[in-house]
Amino acid sequence: MTELNDLIAPRLEKLRRLKEKGVNPYPYRFSFTHRLGEALEKFESIAEEEGTEVLDVCGRIVAWRDHGKSSFAHIEDGTGRLQAYFKMDIVGEESYAGLKDLDIGDFVGLHGKMFRTRTKELTLKVSSWEILGKSLRPMPEKWHGLTDVEIRYRHRHMDLAANPQAREIFRIRAGAIRAFRDFLDSRGYLEVETPILQSLYGGAEATPFITRYESLDTNFYLRISNELYLKRLLVGGLDRVYEFAKDFRNEGIDRSHSPEFTLLELYQSYADYGDMMTLTEEMLLAIVKSVNSARNHLTSFNDQPGIITYGDKVLDFTKPWPRIRFTEALNEKIGYDCLTASDDDLRKSAREAHIHDHARLSRPKLLDKLFSELVQASLDGPVFIIDHPIELSPLCKSHRSDPRLAERFEPIIASMEVGNAFSELNDPAEQRRRFESQQDLKKKGDSEAHVFDENYLEAMECGMPPAGGLGIGLDRLVMLLTNSTSIRDVVLFPQLRPEPPEGA
Repeated sequence: MTELNDLIAPRLEKLRRLKEKGVNPYPYRFSFTHRLGEALEKFESIAEEEGTEVLDVCGRIVAWRDHGKSSFAHIEDGTGRLQAYFKMDIVGEESYAGLKDLDIGDFVGLHGKMFRTRTKELTLKVSSWEILGKSLRPMPEKWHGLTDVEIRYRHRHMDLAANPQAREIFRIRAGAIRAFRDFLDSRGYLEVETPILQSLYGGAEATPFITRYESLDTNFYLRISNELYLKRLLVGGLDRVYEFAKDFRNEGIDRSHSPEFTLLELYQSYADYGDMMTLTEEMLLAIVKSVNSARNHLTSFNDQPGIITYGDKVLDFTKPWPRIRFTEALNEKIGYDCLTASDDDLRKSAREAHIHDHARLSRPKLLDKLFSELVQASLDGPVFIIDHPIELSPLCKSHRSDPRLAERFEPIIASMEVGNAFSELNDPAEQRRRFESQQDLKKKGDSEAHVFDENYLEAMECGMPPAGGLGIGLDRLVMLLTNSTSIRDVVLFPQLRPEPPEGA
């Protein structure tokens, strides 16, 4: 802390001097004529001679070189990075002396004309300047070499300020969301909003976060899924709906799991999981093409816009994607039929696969964990895993050809599950029976078994059309689109343990 204070102290002294000279180091606004990216593009064709147009630009100082009576700086905004040239003879002796009160990290407004230096760099020749925001803490100048990624996550503002690649990740994320909306809106889907605070959580198998609604004197839950609310809208006659939902699951954190995550969930009346497979192929290919088009310089597959790289994997999103049946793939790995096997057989295989807590897992959890470890971990994809055992899917229709299976699929890409989809169960009597069987699992110790939701059953009893539903984990998809190894890289402010008190 002493070292940091030593770095802050000179900046505080500069702040004092600015105020003493009557300069407001934190003005209300600055009127600019161009953002930096626009200026660079507009004057790209300028030759060595000075341009005639006067412009006003602004940004953060990210580099500085002093040469006595002249100085060079680089400033950045959200669109680009521009060199600025300060010369005492041009800005005046007093103004030039005032540059000593600037630091890397300060925000400045600049007035001048564009020209090219002897090294051909497009540069603003500054005729006047003003400070727009004084930085009191030093910028992380060697941020690119920093290996402690947790510091980047805790101080994302500094990461974004110093690391253009971090900013690019979140531009890609925003672009992907826009592309999803464009795709779904063009197909007649309606974007909706459903409650985050729920009196009864449901729509997935997970442990919820609990909060207190004081005015109602009642515990509420942060939603683990928005599924049951969206399907109520199908009952109400909104036959194509989608939502970008913040969901919350009280679970561990690892490279592909976060307790707070973003899910795109959509439902279409009169469709089934086959229709959802087609939609998934077409939609994700459209998103990949849109992202690749926006960052053409970052991909080595410019002539193949449906392909991205993730680590050492080349992922081709062009359709059709392969389909692999859950039971056939798992049976091949364990050497017997998982549908007829005893729980003891499954536990033995789980023990051999070094699956944690195998002795306490319910049968559905055993099947899911075995598949994840023995099959999914080796899949590059994109590929559809289809037709899961019915006990894994309490909200899904049973398979029309084999009632032991569910009409369900999961898109797997680079060994990660990035979505989940069903032919949605719309028989209220069967749904009631499924809820009851989930309560039996709860009694046997499965804390994540689905709750019994009488209100949802009442909605179904009003009549629900056949439907296909699909959920896409946006964070995991953005990991793939940005070649990020951790889900925390693609979430602006990921959940972290509180920092220990200083000196602890």
